[in-house]
Amino acid sequence: MDNGEINYRRFLDGDDEGMVELIRIYKDGLMLYLNGITGNIFLAEEIMEDTFFRLVTKKPKFSGRSSFKTWLYAIGRNTAIDSLRKRSRFSEKSIDEYNDLAGEESIEQEYLIQEQKILLHKALRKLNPDYRQVLYLVFFENFSNSETAKIMHKSKRQVENLLYRAKQSLKSELEKEGFKYEVI
Repeated sequence: MDNGEINYRRFLDGDDEGMVELIRIYKDGLMLYLNGITGNIFLAEEIMEDTFFRLVTKKPKFSGRSSFKTWLYAIGRNTAIDSLRKRSRFSEKSIDEYNDLAGEESIEQEYLIQEQKILLHKALRKLNPDYRQVLYLVFFENFSNSETAKIMHKSKRQVENLLYRAKQSLKSELEKEGFKYEVI
């Protein structure tokens, strides 16, 4: 049993501190993952809250067929999809994200690194949403291909293919900007 599962069981047994611990452990990573789906950090935060609200109110059963984190991210993904469907009925406009640039006091090297991060995020935003998701889950959240497959409701082979195509697409986008990364 991992910490997430232990804390969720504590919550189900009536210890509210279990849910507090779950939120503390998973909120940031879940919100960043959801941002990759929605393209809007504020909406991602709202969906992250809705995900935990579902756990509190509906108390779904955790079967243990995957890690707790995989199960939680799958719930978050489903919540995001539901939310985006509802929102698409009202508006077709997308909200552009802004880039938080490093301050003037940063040294030149830090500035260049920040610029590279900005270009990387811009390139990621240009990718197919499935590509963004698979890259985020595997490289930022360190999920295995099997766990990523469960979260995305795909087979392991589909995830491997997606990952390959996503890396090629990202590399192509970065090369358009004049960047060449050694390991992508």
